[in-house]
Amino acid sequence: MGRDLREWMDKVEAHGSLERIQEEVHWEEEMGAISYCVNQELGAPALLFENITGHETGFRSLWNLFGSDTTRLALAMNEDPSLGIKELISLGRDKFGTQIDPVFVDNGPVFENSEYGADVDLSKFPSPITWPKDGGQYIGTACAVISKNPETGTVNVGTYRGMLQSENTATVNAVKGKDMRAHVETQWERGEPLEVAIVYGTLPELLLVSGSKYGEADNEFEYAGGVRGNPIELVEGETTDLPIPANAEIVAEGRFLPDDYESEGPFGEFTGYYGERVEQSPLATFDAVHYRDDPILTVAVEADYPGGDNGVKATAMRGSRIWNSLERDLGVPGIEGVYNPPAAAGGGGMTFVSIEQQYPGHVNQVASVISGAPVSAYFQKLIVVVDEDVDPTDLNQVLWAISTRFHPREDIEVIEDTWGYPLDPSLPEDERMYGAKLWLDATKNYKHYDEGEFPERLALRRETYERVADRWDEFDFDIDLPDLPTFYEEESDEGGVSRSVDQ
Repeated sequence: MGRDLREWMDKVEAHGSLERIQEEVHWEEEMGAISYCVNQELGAPALLFENITGHETGFRSLWNLFGSDTTRLALAMNEDPSLGIKELISLGRDKFGTQIDPVFVDNGPVFENSEYGADVDLSKFPSPITWPKDGGQYIGTACAVISKNPETGTVNVGTYRGMLQSENTATVNAVKGKDMRAHVETQWERGEPLEVAIVYGTLPELLLVSGSKYGEADNEFEYAGGVRGNPIELVEGETTDLPIPANAEIVAEGRFLPDDYESEGPFGEFTGYYGERVEQSPLATFDAVHYRDDPILTVAVEADYPGGDNGVKATAMRGSRIWNSLERDLGVPGIEGVYNPPAAAGGGGMTFVSIEQQYPGHVNQVASVISGAPVSAYFQKLIVVVDEDVDPTDLNQVLWAISTRFHPREDIEVIEDTWGYPLDPSLPEDERMYGAKLWLDATKNYKHYDEGEFPERLALRRETYERVADRWDEFDFDIDLPDLPTFYEEESDEGGVSRSVDQ
């Protein structure tokens, strides 16, 4: 049997990035408070709660799967855990775009325990109330919701918040435009139920892709296999015609019965605000639940960065996939780097992109693609384009470029009536259907300067930097030698005049 959550946790723990909490902790607000406070430290560990008030011994809860820590992200991607976010974004261009077909197996650990019909009881799993005004216990945060397109049969896997409503029911809040919501509405228009399977104890690589927007015809199990470099093992569901991960910790199978809604929320969201109470959220009724011995419920604390779990995983996914949308999908040249700062609502609110300008209108072309790409159209508000000598992952450099290359009279565009976001608190709830994008051009302005005439930025000579690098240990500094974005070098043009060039 292939890799599961526990194998990943073992590797994470070996790298000092998992803490086991054996003291008794209450599911109502205490687990959430501990996780939020711990997460304030950048690089904070994942937390495994092993003794939860009111729950059987062995029924555990794993919080902060990724947070602000690149070690856990790299291990989920089967990459070197010492790599930083810049390298992981670059590697993610292949990882998050590679498809490996899943394989079906006859059995798996997920079936170590199974309950059916009246015996289904989801309350045995330690679903938390995280924030004081949360509307109930949210069993679905770091989860994977599996459904099929009723018209094509294509499998979809998405992550949506889910509130426990009873022992055998939970709401799933998929908003308009999301694949699962479309599946529900299509099937209900026919007067028929929609089958659903929800993985409440998921695989880390599956969580990476289920929380990102892929095409409606794409199967996220294939992309999860691409992330880890080998196929995801699946088994056939027992009460549904849906595939479920053989190595999952917890899976519930059931149906959305026609026009069966329930209210849910509010819920503390990744924006750092409460998401609204939803009066009509599709209600899933479960007729089977499967779980491993000593099951682990995977949980994401949703909060402003770095307190929440929507940090480096969202940054890596968005950055790499936006880069691919620009360069591979549409052939836009000159892309040097893409970054979605996690502090910007998990990277969802901003994109920084560096380019080598090649023609008039290049900047606006890049910004327009980002505004419309599936992975970034939703909620994205601010797009900043910088030159290739600026590292988009370095906020200091981006702010320097905005301060010295952006002019508010000439380098700003506001694009209205874009895809809005129901959790955007900057507008009243009844006005959130439509959003807007702000484009900032923080590149060298060649409308007013011929190439080579823009004021020269300060930079060290490469040979001087290399001499210093060779002697760095001599100086006994308690800091690493920094990588620099550009160097001064002398070239002689035809007139024999020395000039500097950016590298």
